[in-house]
Amino acid sequence: MRETLSRREFLAATTSGAAVVTLGIPHALRPPMPLPPSSGWAAKPIAISSANGLRAVQKAFDLIMRGADTLDAVIEGVKIQELDPNDHSVGYGGLPNAEGVVQLDASCMHGPTRRAGAVGALEGIKTPSEVAKLVMKYTNHILLVGEGAKRFALQYGFKEENLLTDEAREIWLHWRANLNPDDDYLDVPEAEHMVARPTGTINCNAVAPNGDVSSVTTTSGLAFKIPGRVGDSPIVGAGEYTDNDIGAAGSTGRGESNIMVCGGFLTVEHMRRGLKPTDACLETLRRVVKMSESRLLTPDGRPKFSLNYYAINKRGEFGAASLYPSRFAVHDGTEAKLLDTAHLYEREPAATH
Repeated sequence: MRETLSRREFLAATTSGAAVVTLGIPHALRPPMPLPPSSGWAAKPIAISSANGLRAVQKAFDLIMRGADTLDAVIEGVKIQELDPNDHSVGYGGLPNAEGVVQLDASCMHGPTRRAGAVGALEGIKTPSEVAKLVMKYTNHILLVGEGAKRFALQYGFKEENLLTDEAREIWLHWRANLNPDDDYLDVPEAEHMVARPTGTINCNAVAPNGDVSSVTTTSGLAFKIPGRVGDSPIVGAGEYTDNDIGAAGSTGRGESNIMVCGGFLTVEHMRRGLKPTDACLETLRRVVKMSESRLLTPDGRPKFSLNYYAINKRGEFGAASLYPSRFAVHDGTEAKLLDTAHLYEREPAATH
């Protein structure tokens, strides 16, 4: 099968029931390939993710070791969180915007073909990472947004669904009730639980034994955001970036701060200069602090927000770093596990946002 299909060819194949599905992967980039003998591996296979991706790295690593393409593998990994209604930061069950509407963002980058795809402000589709892959595979574009992104997904067989779960709706209603003492809503009693204004994302990067690298980032974005707000996750070069000659990197946390430094790209460039993945992540964080407006910093210069980076290089070395102590998930060939990130500061400021 060719690397790409025209939309007409894809729809014809789908209609006839002949669409390619390998290892249970919809719209697979290629059939599984047998791995070379371990003595001939170009890289140590690795899957790395944000801390909410323990299941993602397990899934991605398993698929890579069964010969799946790296991008297929990481997307199947993050789909676990996208489809989990209990993860309020990603996909189905994600916290909505200020009007109570769930809008999702995602991007992916495929090292072997040097191609990328992304969607922003996507409504009604549970797995934006898959839609981003289809944008990459079946179009000459990189980023589709809003209603156009949804129509594109529906054309390729995705089902439009209500993404706002009862639990996420209740969280949103509590936030709205205490939004402003001068509005028309009554304050929620102090005894009732109120949530903060959380951010949440999952990034996953992987390298295969042959040295191929891919990355994906997907999110429901900043909770209660201005409708239409898009963060770093669907921005190739910010939310994630891959160079098959070097490695891949991605981010979670305050998207606006990451966009300002093109953090995914910058971290890969640090590795190009010879830095190890962890050191590359730390160097990007230092750049973030330097580029931050004074209103986002405490009087002693510490950020009032959180930001994490995750990186792998082509040899299979990996690392992660954050502004403040945090964790990340990795499958290093032995098991899926959580590890501590390197970090710039020991303790978050008392009041963060």
